[in-house]
Amino acid sequence: MSKFYPPKFNAEQFHCPRCKVYASQRWFVALTNNGQTITDTKASECAHCNRYSIWVNKLLLFPNETSAPVAHADMPKAIHEDYQEASAILKHSPRGAAALLRLAVQKLMVELGEEGKDINKDIGSLVKKGLPEEVQQALDIVRVVGNESVHPGSFDIRDNQDTAIQLFELINFIVEERITRKKKINALYTQLPPKKLEGIEQRDGTKTT
Repeated sequence: MSKFYPPKFNAEQFHCPRCKVYASQRWFVALTNNGQTITDTKASECAHCNRYSIWVNKLLLFPNETSAPVAHADMPKAIHEDYQEASAILKHSPRGAAALLRLAVQKLMVELGEEGKDINKDIGSLVKKGLPEEVQQALDIVRVVGNESVHPGSFDIRDNQDTAIQLFELINFIVEERITRKKKINALYTQLPPKKLEGIEQRDGTKTT
């Protein structure tokens, strides 16, 4: 998946909250009726859709939408619900969003063939089965940060929306690596000629699907 650049105050480019396209932004100060500058308010205009977004005290006020990346198309339904709930509260509670994403990872463990009761144990089991290091690291990041959000320790993201957004990106990355890639490869594999598939089955002593 392509990288998501959330709307950010005074940034030259980001994914527009109006049209969702990554585009350049033009910034304007807000003026009163008598031409005086409103110091805490600015507007950004998207170069793609030419629509405006309103910012107050460096925070996106309008449209009142989430800054989280769109959920991956292959995200399982049970995980998707938690992802969307986390997305809805991101602006108001990055810590709460992180905790929900940790719950999503716990449910994802079941989708990946694990028990889903102990995330740390499940990740260790996947590693023994050949889980790539970058996927293991992504899972552990969401696990640890999400856990710290519930039980505050040395890592507090209470007011850190950027870190929370990266957790959303990691969830999408995990789905891409462990679900979508397998789906794509299986689709190509089943298109092989039947005789070739039979030969592979005889070679490996396995039954192809």
